[in-house]
Parts: sequence; C-alpha cells; structure tokens
Amino acid sequence: MTNPLSEAGRSSRATAPCVLVIFGATGDLTSRKLAPALYNLGRDGLLPPNFICVGFARRKKTNEDFRQELKGDVSSFSRSKPVDELFWSHFQEQLFYHCSEFDNDEGYRALATLLAQIDSKYGTRGNRVFYLSVQPKFFPMIIEKLRKFGMIYDAHKTKDKWSRVIIEKPFGHDSASAEELQTQIAQYLHETQTYRIDHYLGKETVQNLLVFRFANSIFESLWNSNHVDHIQITVSEDIGIGSRGHFFEEEGLLRDIVQNHMMQLLSLVAMEPPVSLSAGAIRDEKVKVLQSVRPIAEGDFVRGQYAPGFIDGQGVCGYREEKDVAPNSTVETYVALRLFVDNWRWAGVPFYLRSGKRLPKRATEIAIVFKDAPGVLFQQNGKKHDRNVLAIRIQPDEGISMKINCKVPGPSSPIQPVKMDFRYGSYFGAAPPEAYERLIWDCMTGDSTLFARSDEVFHSWKILTPLLEAWAAKGAQDLPQYASGSWGPEEANTLIAKDNRSWRKL
Repeated sequence: MTNPLSEAGRSSRATAPCVLVIFGATGDLTSRKLAPALYNLGRDGLLPPNFICVGFARRKKTNEDFRQELKGDVSSFSRSKPVDELFWSHFQEQLFYHCSEFDNDEGYRALATLLAQIDSKYGTRGNRVFYLSVQPKFFPMIIEKLRKFGMIYDAHKTKDKWSRVIIEKPFGHDSASAEELQTQIAQYLHETQTYRIDHYLGKETVQNLLVFRFANSIFESLWNSNHVDHIQITVSEDIGIGSRGHFFEEEGLLRDIVQNHMMQLLSLVAMEPPVSLSAGAIRDEKVKVLQSVRPIAEGDFVRGQYAPGFIDGQGVCGYREEKDVAPNSTVETYVALRLFVDNWRWAGVPFYLRSGKRLPKRATEIAIVFKDAPGVLFQQNGKKHDRNVLAIRIQPDEGISMKINCKVPGPSSPIQPVKMDFRYGSYFGAAPPEAYERLIWDCMTGDSTLFARSDEVFHSWKILTPLLEAWAAKGAQDLPQYASGSWGPEEANTLIAKDNRSWRKL
C-alpha cells in the first residue's frame, strides 16, 4: 500500500548505500526500538546491500559484545519472532561498535577513520545517517564535533554524498531554548539535513490519516465546522514513569507528550489539503494550523499528578513516591486542554486534548464527534440519540471505527448506536510495521515528510510555553492529585462539562 505521506511507495524509492551511526547505542531506545527496526528492515529487504550500523557509546565493549546484545534485544522486542538465525548470521556482520565519550575529540577522529575504512571495504560511498539517541544537552556538541571532523558535509557544496542527522525529542525546553538550540545546530547543519523525529508520525494509522480524509470525498466534505461538533485527542498510558524519574522531573508530561505527539496529531487532523504530497507542501499546511491556534485562556487547561491507586487490581505508588522524584514535586503527569483553531474550516469547534500517566488503559485515539441530527423525527420525550463518532485508533490495535445509530430489529423500533470497525491487523493479515522502521527508512531515502520542521517546533512551543510559565509561578497550587487507575482529576471533567460535553469512554 502506497504511503500517502510520501511521493512514491516503498517499491519506487531506493535506499542508497550508507552508514548509520547511533549515538547512545547502549540505551533503552536502541534496545527496544532501533535494533528491532533495523533487523526488520533488513528482513524485509529495505536496507541497502551496502549498509553498516555503528554503535557509539561510552561503555567499553567489543563488536562481538555489541552484536550479541542486539541479538538479545531483537529476540525480546522485535515484532517478528523468533530471530531468523540464517538472516542474523549475515546481518550481524554489518554491526560495529565504537567507544568514546561524547566530548572527546580523539573519539571523533577515530570514528572518522573507522567510517573511511568502512566506505573503502563495504562500499558505503561516504553517505551518513547520525541518530542522536542521547540527552538533548549533547545535541549541539555532537553535531559540532561531527562537522569539525568532516563527517557532516556542507549541504550546498557536497553533491556526491550526503549526511543527515536524526534528533530525538524533546527539541528544546520551551520557546526560548528551542530557538537557541536551533541557532546552535544551524551553524553546522542545514535544515534539509535535520530530521527531528516524532515516532507517532511513523504509525500506520497516522500515515493513513491523509488518505482517509482526502481520498474519500464522503469524509472530507464533512470535515469542518458545519458538521463537526468537537474533536477529542487522547493519549493515555497505564504505566507510571518507571526508571525515568530524573528525566520526568525535568520535562513533565506537557513537554514529553503534548508539545510533540499531540500537537502533531492536532495539525494533521485540522490541516487543509496540501497542494501536493511533497514534504514541504504537507508541512506548510501543518504549520498553518499551529499558527491559527488561539492563545490558551485561563480556565482552558488542567494539570494533575497521579497518586497511589490500583492498575489491573494491583496497588501502585503515587508519582511522588517514584524513584528519583522529589517528595514535594510539582511536575504534572496529566494535562487536559481546550483549544480553538481560528480559521474558516474550524471556527468555533473546540479541540479537547488529554494525556496522562497511570490512567486505566494504554490508548491513543482521535475522535471526530459530529453534530446532533435534527430531533423532529426520532427524538422521543426529549431524549437525544448518540452522536455519530469517527474514531481513529493509533494504538493499540490500530484501526478506524464509526459509530452510527440504527434501528433494533422488532416492532418497537428502538434506536441504538452500533459500531462499524476496521482493524489493520485483521484486515491485512499482519501487524503494521513499527513506527521506527518507517522513520529510519524515510531518513535513508531522504524523505522528511514525517519529521518536524523547525517552524513547526517553534509554533508548538509558542502555544504551550505560557502554560509552563503559569504552572512554574503557581507551584503546587492548582495541581490536583488523581488516583492511579482513574481517568484523571475531576477538574478535567469540569473543563469539558462546562460545554455540555463529556470525555469519551475508551
């Protein structure tokens, strides 16, 4: 199936020979996502024949140690199990390890030598992808070192080979820090070489969203304020912060989830039809949505923090009892917002966003809730029937469902809602590829459609930075606790109830 967010399908896009260097190669992201993604890309024949992966990290280990560790990661976390031993015997020969501190010039000089040797022996032609799976504070330093030792090329002068950098979130801490970070890396890296990754955009349902809208006239004609009552976007997790206490104390949920994942989903849902399916045209329309978001008013946002409770019948601790969390922490683990996109398509339509940790279930969903039908025919005794809802499930069990009203068989003619349900796994007979597979492959082929452009990042921060400043000023004030296993603080229900609406039950 051709991906709507690229100009051609996989079969018509060739991957050039290249070396992928993963900074932070001993970290959790490499273990759980990047190693399985590369393995599956290789099994599916999507990696170039002349492909090498080099892990860059501070721990001392040999190439063989690194290969064995990655095999264990693939065995544990790959979508395709068990490990194909015949394929792995060849694939592992493409994996190498390089030990160095991130600030050590000699380490980068040795890396440049290693890459030159790889080019000569394996025919990778000098093409480079650098994946920065490290803390954001290391981004500018690593990029500066790579440019200093000739591994990042001048995008305007070098035509016979290329270099690209994938940058993990978060890109900045607020508006000012995001602009400062961009200023720092722009000294060494052109925008066309910069791939700011948001793994949500690699999910199959998100990629299919534009096809669903613009290739089906029955939906696009309804996708506006004339027919839509409101839109809900939910990103819920049943887990807590686990071992990420230090990270979460610095970031909080608004920076970790809302600023990137949820604002990307909002822009894709609300955008106008692009003039083409090129990366630039699609990202132009996404930016227009963010530019149109009305400043968030006092009373249109709620935060919360999870307290002790129960998940699947098991008792769990509260956020302040988690490892590496301050006992009086004021960091939010839940956010609910009401936004308005002030353009012709969405004038007056509220967008309700909610996300939280330690909620009853793991789910990501976009729900388009349509307006009530006129009540002259079927509303009896003033009772309204359920609204039509188009629900796009991003995780888990990716798919699309529609709720419509239908007559129950029999003489009494009661009306009740029924669901029309499409699931990727059951219809196509296989689970869709993992998001990181798609995104790594896109970077190798030079397609930046599913990566955030700098102006997208800046406009997103512009919307949300006032909330961060307000919360910093208030401290613990207006930070309600909610029981783990609940759907968040009661204040979030009040936020949507004042509009005579309610959150969807997932």
